[in-house]
Amino acid sequence: MYKMRYCLIVLGMLFCLASTATAEVNVSVGIGLPNVRIGINVPLFPDLVPVPGYPVYYAPRVDANYFFYDGMYWVFYGDNWYASSWYNGPWALVDPFVVPAYVLRIPVVYYRQPPVYFRGWYRDAPPRWGERWGRSWEQRRSGWDRWNRSAAPRPAPLPVYQRKYHGDRYPRFEQQRRLHGQSYRYEPRTRVVREHLRQAGQRPAAPPSRERVDGPASRGPQRQENLQRQAPVQVTPQRREPGFDQGRQRPVQREQRAPGGIEQRGPEPRVLERGGGGDGGRGRDRGPREDRGGGEGRGGQGREEGRGR
Repeated sequence: MYKMRYCLIVLGMLFCLASTATAEVNVSVGIGLPNVRIGINVPLFPDLVPVPGYPVYYAPRVDANYFFYDGMYWVFYGDNWYASSWYNGPWALVDPFVVPAYVLRIPVVYYRQPPVYFRGWYRDAPPRWGERWGRSWEQRRSGWDRWNRSAAPRPAPLPVYQRKYHGDRYPRFEQQRRLHGQSYRYEPRTRVVREHLRQAGQRPAAPPSRERVDGPASRGPQRQENLQRQAPVQVTPQRREPGFDQGRQRPVQREQRAPGGIEQRGPEPRVLERGGGGDGGRGRDRGPREDRGGGEGRGGQGREEGRGR
């Protein structure tokens, strides 16, 4: 009885440790998978302008709190932060504890749709996130609003390749991941961004699409659904010539020989075998590496004559 109770206590402690470790891992990543559609629609690649003195861009013509930092787009919407590697999502919800410091430091004046509680705050200073998110957040993110302004890093390059993808040509998530990896070689400096991109890259891919992203036939999900509903292709049986005998093979067409002694006989190529008499004896259809010996060649010729009969 005592041993059983001791085992239960040990198992309970191990379970608690595993749960704590899992929670720490989830918090350390802090950005979910891009699967959220928010109430912001950016139909074209936006004009992005650098924020003076910050490695951040903002979009003055987008009616939203829309920014670009460290290779990703950042949106503050509905009292939450979202991130995406493409300008119109899908978006991933970001934990407030892991929002990059330079995103938090963006001055209030660059928020195109500031929340009501921003009123009364200095326009040239960052929002007072500690007042909004509480003492626990402020303790964990202590020092986020203090930095050397003269040593700010350079802004990340803009993914301008995305300009040609808009409207019906805007790619789905699996296609976004492939195109982004091929066209944007920037390496993020922020650990949470690197972890998010690695996690998003491990997401299982969807079944292969029948449409190309960059082709004229791409017309979005509705066209994809229509393609899948098309009737199956009906194959018309070939018409046989009069007097065709199923027990006899069709005569060999010597004109359709492929390089290396391979001739086309119906649907599958067959390698000609060397033998004594007939065409094999003349050596016209010999391949460069088909020397298998005289006995084997004679056997192959016998088999050919048997099929002819």
